[in-house]
Amino acid sequence: MQRGLIQALSPALTGAQRRKLRALAHHLNPIVIVGHNGISDNLIQNLDTALFDHELVKVKIIKTCEENIEDIARDLAEATKSACVQKVGRILVFYRKNPDEPKIQLLPN
Repeated sequence: MQRGLIQALSPALTGAQRRKLRALAHHLNPIVIVGHNGISDNLIQNLDTALFDHELVKVKIIKTCEENIEDIARDLAEATKSACVQKVGRILVFYRKNPDEPKIQLLPN
C-alpha cells in the first residue's frame, strides 16, 4: 500500500527521480514537525517556506499525533503543491522544485 500511496502523491516523478530524491534525503534531519494537534495553517506555511528554501524537506510526525499518516501526507502534499517521495515510519519526505533557483537536478522524465 505504501508504494501505491507514494506513487499517487508524486505522479509527475519517475521511479528513478524518486530514488534519487530518497538518496538525497537520507542524511537530512526533519525540519518540520507535526505535533499532537495535527496540521495547522502555520505548519503548512512553514513547510511551504522550507520547500521554497530547500526543495527537499523531511517532516516528522510525533507519536502523540492521532491523525492517520497517509492522510497527513495527502493533505500536506496537496496544500503545498509538492510531491511526497518517501514515507518511512513516522517520517515523510516532500519535494517541490524551486521555480526561481532549482538546487536539485533530476533526470528528465
